[in-house]
Amino acid sequence: MDEVQVVVAHSERATLRVGDVFLKVDGDQGNLDVEVEAMRLAPVPTPEVLWREPQVLALAAVRGTALGRLGEPSPASPEAWAAAGAAVRKLHEAPLPPWSAPAGEEIVARLDGECEWLIANGVLPADLVTRNREVAELAFRPWEPVFAHGDLQITHVFTEGAEVTGIIDWSEASKGDPLNDLASLTLGHEECLDDLLAGYGTDVDLDVIRAWWSLRSLLASRWLIGHGFDPNEPGAEFDVLRAAYERS
Repeated sequence: MDEVQVVVAHSERATLRVGDVFLKVDGDQGNLDVEVEAMRLAPVPTPEVLWREPQVLALAAVRGTALGRLGEPSPASPEAWAAAGAAVRKLHEAPLPPWSAPAGEEIVARLDGECEWLIANGVLPADLVTRNREVAELAFRPWEPVFAHGDLQITHVFTEGAEVTGIIDWSEASKGDPLNDLASLTLGHEECLDDLLAGYGTDVDLDVIRAWWSLRSLLASRWLIGHGFDPNEPGAEFDVLRAAYERS
């Protein structure tokens, strides 16, 4: 009998591995519905859906290894990062999905609330939070929506050699900002950005990517702390915010 391994678990959802099968359990059935439909529409490699039950989705494991982990040097080659960039570009050029991400006004309101919480609770110095909030403002420029993954973390892209073998965790896919995906994938791995963009193959405003690094780190910190994760680990979200502050 295969051993059950907990991949991730918190109050909102859990992912378990049983042999070569991943079981995603989510209290919000809508998240699983979006994930399945996004994988059906996406023109890039995705996990095979094995079966579905209410609030449970079974997926086959994908070949290869993840590009890396936040806080650790990426073991992937420049060619693997370029292949990831090409895959993201292919996704962004695909027809738009029929659903949208939260509106910019909603994100701004949430961002302001998170900044207030970080300062009021002494989690980070006020000047560091304020400066990163200023940097993040550039992410709210006008942009043309694309088919975006929405949560394109470095652990969600798998490669084998110079081939992308699978992109996982599609529950936040939507019409979205293309630079959010590029920033999410390189969060804490700025040294890999040039290789990613070599495969993506178009001019990108690096200041907007940096804005998204600050924005995502500010938005995620309270959630991470509240769910038992540490954004202050080396290379994680707090280090991203400190780097942005030092650049300014």
